Amino acid sequence: MSAVLAKPHKDEQIVSVDPATGKELGSIDVSTPDEVREAVSRSRQVFHKWKTTSFKTRRRLVMNAREVILDEMDDIAHLISAESGKPFGEAIAMEIAPVLDLMQWVARGAEKMLRPRRVGIGLYRLLGRSSKIVYRPLGVVGIIPAWNYPFSIPLGEAVMALMAGNTVVLKPSELTPLVGLRIGDIFEKAGFPEAAVQIVSGGGETGASLVEAAPDKIMFTGSVATGKKIAAAAAKDLTSVVLELGGKDPMIVFEDANLDLAAGAAVWGAFCNAGQSCSSIERLYVHESVAETLTRKIVEKTRGLRQGRGDREDISVGPMSSERQLKIVEEHVAAFREAGAKIEIGGRRADTTVRTDAESADPDKFGPTPSLFYEPTVITGATNEMRPMQEETFGPTLPIATFKTEEEAIRLANESEFGLTASVWTRDYAKGKRVAEQIDAGSVCINEVLYTHGIGQTPWGGFKNSGRGRTHGLEGLMELVQPQHIHINRIAILPDAWWMPYTPTAVETFRGLATKFASGSVLKTAALLPQLLKRIRELMRKYKG
Repeated sequence: MSAVLAKPHKDEQIVSVDPATGKELGSIDVSTPDEVREAVSRSRQVFHKWKTTSFKTRRRLVMNAREVILDEMDDIAHLISAESGKPFGEAIAMEIAPVLDLMQWVARGAEKMLRPRRVGIGLYRLLGRSSKIVYRPLGVVGIIPAWNYPFSIPLGEAVMALMAGNTVVLKPSELTPLVGLRIGDIFEKAGFPEAAVQIVSGGGETGASLVEAAPDKIMFTGSVATGKKIAAAAAKDLTSVVLELGGKDPMIVFEDANLDLAAGAAVWGAFCNAGQSCSSIERLYVHESVAETLTRKIVEKTRGLRQGRGDREDISVGPMSSERQLKIVEEHVAAFREAGAKIEIGGRRADTTVRTDAESADPDKFGPTPSLFYEPTVITGATNEMRPMQEETFGPTLPIATFKTEEEAIRLANESEFGLTASVWTRDYAKGKRVAEQIDAGSVCINEVLYTHGIGQTPWGGFKNSGRGRTHGLEGLMELVQPQHIHINRIAILPDAWWMPYTPTAVETFRGLATKFASGSVLKTAALLPQLLKRIRELMRKYKG
């Protein structure tokens, strides 16, 4: 058994609920603080053996895990859909397919990426010296993911940690605990060593216990407020953290863009996963000359979306994750209205019946009709002065603002405390690149939106309050190791000129090192050789004496 669930605390449980129906999916025992500490301790014991496994063994086990997922893909997708509310198709397209790609990439490429690397050390090489960097695993990686992508985010981070030689303790979101257990089951079926991956279940207190147990790295995905708390708690033990926090991602559409494509991208980028993505389009800035045309196309495409239970394959927009999240959306839409913006479509809870016939026939068993569906909402007349243009909404809303010049578009896009992703839409690729390089965001796409988290080969992370550190890509892999510098002197037969005792000859030699050797010039350094030899002879006489 490889994925270990911490021993149950019988007095407390978390209940998993389908947000589309309100139906209970199951209950999970909450891990106590003692049990979390024990899990980290077990993980640290296993690490000492796991870190010595070959990349070949790690690669085989990760590829085994891929096969488990492929064999159980539809079942896993239905679980993701039921617990998170997202459509079944999105569970495959935006969770399973991307993490399968990441798994094969890191499994096949980690050994090469973490290969020891020789370092150029300038003129020191003429003294018979050489240096190299080797990459050593950290130890125990604690993963605390969000509920919006409960499969792809923690599974991808766990696989990268394992390929780097670490062990993992994962605390799934309390809204998606069954998906977390399924991840543990996948590693178990793949044949990973017992306790190489462990699952601890619970809410915020369990996450706090994991941080307090002092793993060697924390990978957190969630809100800015919680990220700050985790960083503060981790600082007590100098535990390093990677924080993937909020977003308020802008989409800039210039007058020369393909407006049909831009409209389709805006609808998908704003409303997929019911807008509950860190990289959702939350601000659309369009050149004033094409704003009316683009808005009309967006509204038409939005009107054609079907909303309902995610287990149906013709559904594009599912429910919100929770009443709390839905109320934030309602508050922001109300604030837009009060500020003078116009609701072009949507703007209310959806009157969606999501029951099966059997459920409708027995209302006492299934409780009151749930109402966690919010209509995809397009808003015009938005400006950056409106409060909802500054706060993360995390729901199916698309506010549209206009701009006159390229400089204004860049300024508007950068007027945010967040900087996760952004997109620029234009047929002029030189302009697109010029604008992209001036936007304060960790990832900027030209004529693409949102999906780059699904490209595991590229780094993921943001500027400003969108986070610290990176996941995915080479940069993400480097977050999971510590570089060790090894330096070698291959002609260790003479004393170094800078050794003690110091003398006037030594000081003169040091002046030469500063003015000639440190210039990096071979010719200038050659002029230093007589003084260098004089100093070495002086040291040799003293050592012999």
